[in-house]
Amino acid sequence: MRAAALICVSLLALAACKPLAQMTGMGGGTQQELPLVGQQKQDAEKTACVAKGGRWIDFNGGYLCQHDTRDNGKMCHSRNDCEGECLARSQTCAPVVPLMGCNDVMTEAGYPMTTCVN
Repeated sequence: MRAAALICVSLLALAACKPLAQMTGMGGGTQQELPLVGQQKQDAEKTACVAKGGRWIDFNGGYLCQHDTRDNGKMCHSRNDCEGECLARSQTCAPVVPLMGCNDVMTEAGYPMTTCVN
């Protein structure tokens, strides 16, 4: 009797299992692609970065995509004057985005402040 109950429970558990395509209503045997992870994701991000004219750089043990700004060196008085940051000391637009490390920059209101981006 106990063995028969165990077999019934096992069969019910197996019957409840359905492929992912049927559960999500996609049908037709088509399976949804999983997002890239690990090295594959990093390689795809690097390829996209370089394709858009960026540089894939190593920073603090990770990687990021850095782009040159179109207004590099232009005079500025606030963050609103630049594509990236307005550098407080020179009052010129930063050469790259994102600007990494600690930098003295101008706020949107035109006040100097130090920002650190790691």
